[in-house]
Amino acid sequence: MQVNIYDPNAPKKPSNLSVNSDLLRQAKAYKINLSKALEQRLTELLLEEKRREWKEENREAIEGFNRRIEANGVFSEGLRNF
Repeated sequence: MQVNIYDPNAPKKPSNLSVNSDLLRQAKAYKINLSKALEQRLTELLLEEKRREWKEENREAIEGFNRRIEANGVFSEGLRNF
């Protein structure tokens, strides 16, 4: 399931960046689309941050759930055949 964390239809905006010259040279040699590569990596970084943020915001609930499972087990504990 693909979840967009940003509006993929938002207009493009020019930006000035400083990039290591050797990286830039090699990327151009391999015909890497810099804009696409940056957008993909920024998406990955944003997902990581949003996951980290979600875990922190829900830390107490997750810990409480884990304590309950540790103390009481899961509801299907006696139903498993393995």
